[in-house]
Amino acid sequence: MAFSSKKVRPLFTLVFAILGGVAGNAYVSSLLNLIKAKDHNLFGIIPINQTPLNSNEQATLYVGFIILGALFGFMAERIAYVQAAKTRLKLESMAAQDKIAVVVGLLVGLLLTALIVSILKIPLYMWWVNIILAVLLCYISVAAADSLKEQVRFYFPGSMPSMKGDYKSASRPKILDTNVIIDGRIADIAKAGFVEGPIYVPKFILEELQQIADSSDSLKRARGRRGLDILNQMQKEMELIIPEFEADSSDEEVDARLVRVAREVIGIIVTNDYNLNRVAELQGVEVMNINELANALKPVVLPGEEMRVIIIREGKEKEQGIGYLDDGTMIVVEGARRLIGESLLVCVTSVLQTVQGKMIFGKIKDDAEQENESFEDSIRSYSGGRPRKKIR
Repeated sequence: MAFSSKKVRPLFTLVFAILGGVAGNAYVSSLLNLIKAKDHNLFGIIPINQTPLNSNEQATLYVGFIILGALFGFMAERIAYVQAAKTRLKLESMAAQDKIAVVVGLLVGLLLTALIVSILKIPLYMWWVNIILAVLLCYISVAAADSLKEQVRFYFPGSMPSMKGDYKSASRPKILDTNVIIDGRIADIAKAGFVEGPIYVPKFILEELQQIADSSDSLKRARGRRGLDILNQMQKEMELIIPEFEADSSDEEVDARLVRVAREVIGIIVTNDYNLNRVAELQGVEVMNINELANALKPVVLPGEEMRVIIIREGKEKEQGIGYLDDGTMIVVEGARRLIGESLLVCVTSVLQTVQGKMIFGKIKDDAEQENESFEDSIRSYSGGRPRKKIR
């Protein structure tokens, strides 16, 4: 689904502003008629000053309320745009029986409103009472129909129960940021089926990737080209959409525009940027961080387990050596500072979970145990295999 609202929406804004101005003009006309009638109150409650207005005062009143009405129309258009997007997504995620319950509730509410209005005979100048009554009755009727849908399911034997939570989240668009595209893991995650729903790559994200790919810095240029290659691969294998959004404004930073887009389309940002993650959450935007997913998928390591590690470099503290597992998890080994480049059998002493990832602390096994145990006997490999015992 490509967004063409950038070209069409100004027309709707103009129409709403004109309607607001017309409403302001009509309100001033009705107010002047009430002043001339000398027998009515504003809204039927507030007494009106019966002193007639001169032509200048009337003109000022007309201009003021027309401008005020146009401003209200402009605000109403923006609210209606957001609410229409939310309503569309809700309707797409609703089951058939939920839609039937809403329609039935609205019809019942409107019917009750017509009956009550005909009985009460509310005056025309109190039309706002009819609107409030209609909204309340429709809301109550829809709520009642929704609560009774389980009882009427008997009449729809082939219908499935409405799904909530995950289903609605799955139907929402997933919006990729620049970092997660360059990272590359999102392509494999989406291909494996862990990312559901349409995947959006806003045009300004694509433009930023192109700028990185055209950079004079060789490393940045390689990263940008890698991101473009990944997008080409994703577009061939899955549903990838590159829309233009209303938020495409060069005055804002990319992260701010990305959050604005996610709020407008009620989407979910997919990123590996910690700062963007926190900023989006503070503004009420849902985020999927692939670093959190990667940490969740790492094998669980418990104190007392054994693994073989190659010491890569010295640690910060005295006598510490640093090694890494195949998945990139850092392991700090006590007493391994002078054993750089050697493969050691290490016993895990503790595990620390940090924002950046998981850190494992361990100590070297005794020399006697190192000699008696072979690699196959003691390794707990990255693939999750448990140590195998020799058959004596």
